[in-house]
Amino acid sequence: MPKALPREMTGAELNSMLKSNVHFKSLGGMRVPGLKLSDSDLAWWRECRVGMFIHWGLYSILGRGEWVRFAEKLPYHQYEALAGQFDPQDFCTDEWMDAARDLGAKYAVMVTRHHDGFALWDSAGSWNRFDSMHAKAHRDFVKEFTDSCRKYGMRRGYYYSPMDWRFPGYFDPEHLTSNALIMKQQCYRQVEELVTRYGAPDILWYDGGWLAHKGSDTSSAWFWEPDRLNSMVRSYAPKAVINPRSGWEGDFYCDEGSAEISGNIITVPWEKNLCLCSGASWGWMENDPVQPLSWLIRMLVNVICRDGNILWNIAPNRNGKLSGEVHARIKEFGAWIRENGEAIYGTRGGPVEPVDGVFGTVFNKNTVYVHILDGKRFSGMAIGPFPGRVLSVQRMDGQDVKYTIADGMLRVDLSGIAFGTDTILRLTLDREITPVVSDVYFTGK
Repeated sequence: MPKALPREMTGAELNSMLKSNVHFKSLGGMRVPGLKLSDSDLAWWRECRVGMFIHWGLYSILGRGEWVRFAEKLPYHQYEALAGQFDPQDFCTDEWMDAARDLGAKYAVMVTRHHDGFALWDSAGSWNRFDSMHAKAHRDFVKEFTDSCRKYGMRRGYYYSPMDWRFPGYFDPEHLTSNALIMKQQCYRQVEELVTRYGAPDILWYDGGWLAHKGSDTSSAWFWEPDRLNSMVRSYAPKAVINPRSGWEGDFYCDEGSAEISGNIITVPWEKNLCLCSGASWGWMENDPVQPLSWLIRMLVNVICRDGNILWNIAPNRNGKLSGEVHARIKEFGAWIRENGEAIYGTRGGPVEPVDGVFGTVFNKNTVYVHILDGKRFSGMAIGPFPGRVLSVQRMDGQDVKYTIADGMLRVDLSGIAFGTDTILRLTLDREITPVVSDVYFTGK
């Protein structure tokens, strides 16, 4: 019997369902029968919970963000001349993997080519061979990154931007059609290189499918033909997890930026993309302030309790290095994750709906973890119901916590507990919990 199509949900209904400030990118992407991964194929990605994003490229020489070429209207030849300076000193991609491991990331996504068109590998498909192998560095950084991921046992992803500011046809595809089609051909050739040359990637992360800086990835699907593009990807990387930013609906949804997360559990695969620093830029800027540890912890908790992954962005400098302050924060955050990993990795959001700013829950089989963000407001609160009988309530150190159950709702006695940024309780139920899976297509209308 053929599988039923997912139920369509409009943007208005989505907002009502979420009751949150989550804003997914690229709603209403093209649907292609058989292209999406199954729940079982996506399971490893959902269990990872934490990833690391790496924005680094030619723009890092200038240190004014990844949009510097467009924002400052730098002349074509002036910007391309930077390739003659692109030669990171005393740098190895193992340093990025050290940072990813310290951060507690289970996957890493490298920007292989941003909107400026500069590719970080030896790309025969690059127009005018604008790549790192033909720059002063004469290095294939995608290969180096891939080798480091394998060495460290890290799942790997490649970010790729189809758009390219070097092409006038990008800004006027209807009148400069032949030029725009050269850009499109470059996209297909380079994506094919990325998914074949280094072995199939675990993740393919598109960005910048919109045309002329107007509309959205979805509204430009007529040009990129993402059904054809991603069918090609699937022929080489059948299990790669693909985001929705090419104009196809993708395997998961993306919420971008540093805005706080609130609202209900989201029963579709999704990922929060944000920066460890201020978020003023994804690319390196000198003296960009690092977010406080407490903010990082709260953001992670608010995402995983709503059943999402979090992809933390780092921005190495021109030599591929991170500042001492960034390193220190990464180590602090990673130490906290290692101490509380059982309440993060391999979990799913729920089963109890979160209360904004107060608490949220995640679960793994028959264990529920209650993440308490505001102990004062949580004290005396009745939470539940739970899909099973509560057998015990403990702190993470194994110490029992007194509790009562009335009308299926749990109240815990938190007297004597010193609350931190996130105070976690471990609940054991008498049965395993089944994750909620929603087969929903967000139309974006």
